[in-house]
Amino acid sequence: MRRLSIRLFLQTLEEMFPDAHCELNHSNPFELTIAVLLSAQCTDKKVNQVTEKLFTKYKTPEDYLRVSLDELQEDIKQIGLYKNKAKHIQALCRLLMEEYNGEVPVEHEELVKLPGVGRKTANVVRSVAFNIPAIAVDTHVERVSKRLGFCDSEDTVLQVEQTLMRKIPKKDWSDTHHRLIFFGRYHCKAQNPQCGSCPIQDVCPTWKKVHKEQKKVSSSKRNK
Repeated sequence: MRRLSIRLFLQTLEEMFPDAHCELNHSNPFELTIAVLLSAQCTDKKVNQVTEKLFTKYKTPEDYLRVSLDELQEDIKQIGLYKNKAKHIQALCRLLMEEYNGEVPVEHEELVKLPGVGRKTANVVRSVAFNIPAIAVDTHVERVSKRLGFCDSEDTVLQVEQTLMRKIPKKDWSDTHHRLIFFGRYHCKAQNPQCGSCPIQDVCPTWKKVHKEQKKVSSSKRNK
């Protein structure tokens, strides 16, 4: 996607989703970290259903360490991969207590040291909790970025992140991250994307390719 097309796309995204935001319910950086950890291979809706009770029972890292692993697993068993996630949560809380005075660190290199926290989670926490420009590449961001031609279809998640950071102004990273998620979640879906009513057809290489193939098929049928 060329620079002019990128600018037009970002403007359109802002018009489509002016209020795009993190949909994981939380009240502080610690709760956000736990929520994002739980969200791996799980919908935000389901995570919010679980954390509504979880965040009432557990307020601090110490709270998670006072209960048995079995009890914590029971509390989050509606979440996919809940056994591993419960282990990560307690290990994360233990490290927070031992190394960070119970506080979630701000620096990216420190965040990714926490059990269960990868690059995406660290970027979400930095962006949402600490207002630091970042682009977190989840399944929606990756899919949309490749469909729109921001990135090559064979690019890794890290390559997608680096490309987006290079092509999008830093001041827009966080807002664009949320808008790309909304665009992928509610419009350019994995299945049945709303291409026919999409306002960025003219700059979407995937749509152009599909439309071109459709015209060839139609022309071939007419010639017969």
